[in-house]
Amino acid sequence: MNATAVMVRGPQQLEQPERSQLPAQPEQPPDSTPPQHLRALQRANQIRLARAEIKRRIAVGELSVVDVLLSAAEEIETMEIAELLTSQRRWGHTRARRFLAAIPLTESKTIGSMTERQLGTLASMLAAATQRAPRALQAQAAQVAA
Repeated sequence: MNATAVMVRGPQQLEQPERSQLPAQPEQPPDSTPPQHLRALQRANQIRLARAEIKRRIAVGELSVVDVLLSAAEEIETMEIAELLTSQRRWGHTRARRFLAAIPLTESKTIGSMTERQLGTLASMLAAATQRAPRALQAQAAQVAA
């Protein structure tokens, strides 16, 4: 039947199958594992929460970025290096970009894709940069950590 025939005859009600006529959906047993997409969502949420905790601890001064880089934690492998650097106090996008340009690394480089040499260079430069910080900032960081 073509479209003009439908318009001439007018709208017809289509029969909806009753629920008893629909094929039954297989139910999962209660002890089975959740589907793959739900497991992926759970894992992504765990990683987000772990990263947020790491960034909070860096901002407060409980952790240093050098320690996080050298720990090789699974949660930070896909994290961009600029995101980790900017979680430090008084580090913005401009300071992180200038710091990474000296190595040279791009801001979007993920931590997991960095070579051992790049990680070592970055860690040593960060350690040197934090030692050059003014004494007042170091004292303030020590008070916050205590």
